[in-house]
Amino acid sequence: MLRIHFLQQWFGLSDPAMEEALFDVPLYREFALLPDGPVRLPDESTILRFRHLLEKHGLAAQMFAAVNAMLTAQGLLLKTGSVVDATLIHAPSSTKNSTGTRDPEMHQTKKGNNWYFGMKAHIAVDADSGLVHHELCTAANVHDLHAVDRLLHGAERHVFADSGYRGIAKWSRRKRVKWSIAMTPGHRRALDMNDPIDALTDGIERLKASVRAKVEHPFRVLKRQFGYTKTRYRGLAKNAAQVTTLFMLSNLWMARRKLQGVAG
Repeated sequence: MLRIHFLQQWFGLSDPAMEEALFDVPLYREFALLPDGPVRLPDESTILRFRHLLEKHGLAAQMFAAVNAMLTAQGLLLKTGSVVDATLIHAPSSTKNSTGTRDPEMHQTKKGNNWYFGMKAHIAVDADSGLVHHELCTAANVHDLHAVDRLLHGAERHVFADSGYRGIAKWSRRKRVKWSIAMTPGHRRALDMNDPIDALTDGIERLKASVRAKVEHPFRVLKRQFGYTKTRYRGLAKNAAQVTTLFMLSNLWMARRKLQGVAG
């Protein structure tokens, strides 16, 4: 059932679609260790009950911690630096449903000139490998600064973030951390490349951006590799459990070559 649950996350399948796929795709049955032939396969109700069991006992977070412990043992997760960022996950904004209401645990926020309704996935990744070591889901209207302290493991000496985290040194309780916050785009465009000091400042910003870019890789895997661009369930807890599972799987995906080399 756990293998079926992972297949469902990888391919973005609903419970009925997962049941149908088990009948139609032999490779899925092989991965799930299900026998071929006239046997009873798990139906959509069984898949639903198993997911509720995972949510009830908080097993997504435990699996995430277990995978990260394994990655740390393999030397793929270090504790010297972190990169933090957040991404918006859309939720259905239509009220054309059985209840006639939008999800009350989701909220709207403005980014640029556009409004978005849904939740935020906040993550902190290892500055060396780009693997996610902490993640947190909140409503979309929660400011990124409010989630930072819950994302850091406490052993960092250096934290990188984009310009949306300006002022974090005052907000955060982590006083021994050196913060590397990006310059705002407007200030950076105003730099004079003919001025040696401004040119040096721009070079420093490029170096910080090269480290900060690693936080975008898990988001790419989440949204492009796994196709997760919109919430599937109502309620923050259910969607947070799914996001936790997806980031655990993204860590395995991103480290797969190194892990295969160790296994080999």
